[in-house]
Amino acid sequence: MSRPQSLKANNSTQRALLAALATVALCGSAVAQRAPANVRLTIDLNHPGPVIAPAVEGQFAENLGRGIYDGIWVGHHSSIPNRNGYRTDVMDALKALHVPVIRWPGGCFADTYDWRDGVGPDAGRPRGINTNWGGVTDDNSFGTNEFMDYSVALGADAYVSLNLGSLPAYDARQWVQYMTAGGDSALAQERRTNGRDKPWTNLKYVGYGNELWGCGGNMTADYAASLFKRYATFVNPAPGAPDFVKIASGPNEADYAWTDTMMRGAARQMGAISLHYYTIPGPSWEHKGSATGFSKDEWATTLSKARYIDTLIAKHSAIMDKYDPGKKVALDVDEWGTWYDQAPGSHPGFLYQQNTLRDAEVAALTLDVFFRHTDRVKLATIAQMVNVLQAMVLTDGDRMLLTPTYHVFHMYVPFQGATPYPATVSGPDYVEGKHRLPMVDASVARGTDGRLYLALVNLDPDRGAHVETGLNGTASGQILSGPKMDSHNTFAAPDTIHPVAYAGQAEHGSLAFELPAKSIAVVAVDEP
Repeated sequence: MSRPQSLKANNSTQRALLAALATVALCGSAVAQRAPANVRLTIDLNHPGPVIAPAVEGQFAENLGRGIYDGIWVGHHSSIPNRNGYRTDVMDALKALHVPVIRWPGGCFADTYDWRDGVGPDAGRPRGINTNWGGVTDDNSFGTNEFMDYSVALGADAYVSLNLGSLPAYDARQWVQYMTAGGDSALAQERRTNGRDKPWTNLKYVGYGNELWGCGGNMTADYAASLFKRYATFVNPAPGAPDFVKIASGPNEADYAWTDTMMRGAARQMGAISLHYYTIPGPSWEHKGSATGFSKDEWATTLSKARYIDTLIAKHSAIMDKYDPGKKVALDVDEWGTWYDQAPGSHPGFLYQQNTLRDAEVAALTLDVFFRHTDRVKLATIAQMVNVLQAMVLTDGDRMLLTPTYHVFHMYVPFQGATPYPATVSGPDYVEGKHRLPMVDASVARGTDGRLYLALVNLDPDRGAHVETGLNGTASGQILSGPKMDSHNTFAAPDTIHPVAYAGQAEHGSLAFELPAKSIAVVAVDEP
């Protein structure tokens, strides 16, 4: 669980920061002076669940704002350090996350995208207008070859979204053939002319449309199901190429009727159906709330809404069970994360927002939910990877910083491919106004290295928790917290919030943990 060298703190710094966190948690106010809550974590090691698919820690990179341009791609002639046009600093940071899969080119951008605009010599690529996001010009310098080569460089599987809204099935078929065909077909020869000799073998997921109920065409569910079946019939890998998962455009949030119609009409043709859900603390899309400077009520509202994804997954899964009792069709959450009012002064439509400790809690709580539904959830891609919404990385010119969400994803890397165990948390609730939430959330899994990993999340912004586990052995890892609910990194102070060393302690023959307020910890247990 190493971090980029620039973020490593020496032991004395780590001890000092952890002590400061404990002081803030326990002594910062009259409320926080309460003794830590007693919490019990019970783990059922006799009933492991289905393996956590690595792809649930996936990323979404849309042609939106500065997500691609300035974020991932700066071009071959940029003064910003790059490798073949890809930002070096961002690439190195993402490699540390072991990114399992990247979804591209959208999102709503995919619904108007013609793949041919993004292949061939740069000088010949047409300049288009991004009508969905800010009305800016897109020079198409980042296209199919650039995306596929980037995913290979990161060791990630590729997830490509097809345009079912405004292009025929023939065009979608041609695109897939361009990426996967060997031999001497015209499309294979075109790909070679464009610099890629062999077909890419990491195209593991193909999305058949995006938000067909909305920006993807404002379709009815019946029509969308028929359309999916038609495209799924004609759009397949080239002969001899690896197969890919066909992902149908699924519901928006709690539209259970959409799931029922799609599953009833097209379950046989699909490998997965998507689900989109954004955590928005404000009362409406027009007033989503601020990314910083929020109240305790907004903190609690956000965490409550983040946990609602558990209800959505459970209810959509129950509908899927009617048509697919063998659970052959996955429920892939390929858009999720926090969405606030964009940062003041940023370009309209770029969806740029700051990322705080609250976002780190949302990320941890959501990943924990995915780990509880490994029978259905096989992929999830957070929106989005760089400079957009709940990003891993923010850039400004040649500067880059890692967000609290990045740190959570880095701490959770050991859960990729791990085997989860049922875990029950007993203890007091965290109550704020009308909100009542479990004070502590947890995930437990055995990693591919054979070690037992625990993730502990304290939702209470004021009160620490004393967590007893009943486990034997020793435990060490990292913890993330900060002095304020909206603690965040800036380009002037890029290392304000980052993980520090953390360990459990033996108590009455078993492991226990002191978990400060508003914190996320991940530890590896060395069992006797």
